[in-house]
Amino acid sequence: MHRLPGFSLLASACLLGAIAPSAPSMYPSTAVSPPNPVLETQRGQSTNYSMVGDPTTADSDSWQLEPRILALSAHTIEEGVELAQLQAQPALTATETRRRDHLLSRQDELRAEFRQFRDRPEVQAAIAQLRDTTNGQTIEIDHFNTLQSSLINLDTNAVLLYPLILPDRLELILITPYGAPIRRPVLVSATDLNRTIAELGQALQNPHLDATAPAQQLYRWLIADLENDLTAAQAETILYAPNGALRYIPLASLHDGQQWLAERFAVSHITAASLVNFTARPSYHPDRLKLLAAACVQCNFELNGFRFADLPSAGVEVKTLAAQIPNTELRLNTNFSASALRTLMGDYPIVHLATHAKFVPGRASESFIVTGDGSAVSLRDIASWNLPNTDLVVLSACETAVGETQLGSGVEILGFGYQMQTAGAKAAIASLWQVSDGGTQVLMNAFYTGLQVGYTKAEALQLAQQTLIDGDFTIARTGDRADINLVTARSDLPRAVSDNLSHPYYWAPFILIGNGL
Repeated sequence: MHRLPGFSLLASACLLGAIAPSAPSMYPSTAVSPPNPVLETQRGQSTNYSMVGDPTTADSDSWQLEPRILALSAHTIEEGVELAQLQAQPALTATETRRRDHLLSRQDELRAEFRQFRDRPEVQAAIAQLRDTTNGQTIEIDHFNTLQSSLINLDTNAVLLYPLILPDRLELILITPYGAPIRRPVLVSATDLNRTIAELGQALQNPHLDATAPAQQLYRWLIADLENDLTAAQAETILYAPNGALRYIPLASLHDGQQWLAERFAVSHITAASLVNFTARPSYHPDRLKLLAAACVQCNFELNGFRFADLPSAGVEVKTLAAQIPNTELRLNTNFSASALRTLMGDYPIVHLATHAKFVPGRASESFIVTGDGSAVSLRDIASWNLPNTDLVVLSACETAVGETQLGSGVEILGFGYQMQTAGAKAAIASLWQVSDGGTQVLMNAFYTGLQVGYTKAEALQLAQQTLIDGDFTIARTGDRADINLVTARSDLPRAVSDNLSHPYYWAPFILIGNGL
């Protein structure tokens, strides 16, 4: 039975900013004296920081974290929480005042070190290139104070992960609700990183290949050095801002040697547009979902120079959703036209489109969604729409987020979610590769069941992933309501599919972009 991790009442109060003046710290008190960096290494902190950089590059090792900064950052989350609690108190004793000032000094030192890192020429060059190649669609780490405030206002234990790819290393930046930004450099070249991304991508898109080896290697580079920090933050949700080739790999498909990351964290990708509706609650009630479900089943035609094929599973998918969610407007084939989509889209909080899409690498605005009447809607068109009442747009049935170039900049992946959010939608779900043989039906059945029983969008997607991973189709309701058994179309699938749903090919392709609430 699936029960997503909960968080303590005290943790919830801190994340919502409701810190009682006399409340005890949610973390153990930290000693005033700086921790011993040797002991921190023994506790499991990464040893990458002491590794020698590229000897052919001048000043090659100056990017490494100094032992004192490493020691300070090891406790920045706990100390950030303690500082927030002290600052919330109306009056402090002399001892508490000294403690507050001491913590302020330590936090200021870490923030100053982070700004120095941010201002390094190679970091500024990488950020400028990201800004240029994505047309400003990616988030800005300069705004870490604003991002941190948004994390505090979420009602889930969330952190923001921003991996920055440099030619000679990977810089992991973690922003948590409390404490200074955390920086963890990892010594891996962009060439080796891209090679492993390509290897994992191939394994993920073939249900007959074992994806665990490259998934574990990427875990070691992207997550392992942050494990202590994620534990300290009691993280349940990772807001993910990947760049470059990392956009082609779902973070949920990383493997820590024992389990997939989807079994530990809900994941939501964010863009610059995500910050507008970052903390907005959905307009729909779980018991009264209202859904527009459209599919292009008979779509064997040529459009904009591309040839498309029929999607028989798409019809089954949306009909299953209509049976599951009574208040569904169902549109198939010619009834699913571009004009009908524009008219109906603003009237439904959830829009599910089971159809082809063509995402053009590097030119997101030229990408388009195929409609059932043989026409198309471009992302440029969608960006000019006004969809203030739309909480979620799901685009399934085809490789809606990946383009021809498997290791390009990945900007086309940002493009779909960004344009939908620019139009006013709070979030979007897209697939990184095509899942055939009806595997999507099971995943989507579980996802919408999660929404119906009260989970957030990010939690519901994680729930669906877990359902396929472990084969447990009993889903726990939120609150005091009884658990339910998920009814799926699994029995109608080929045995080779139904027996292999635990492979990430089936459960990992869909990514959530934007507001995960």
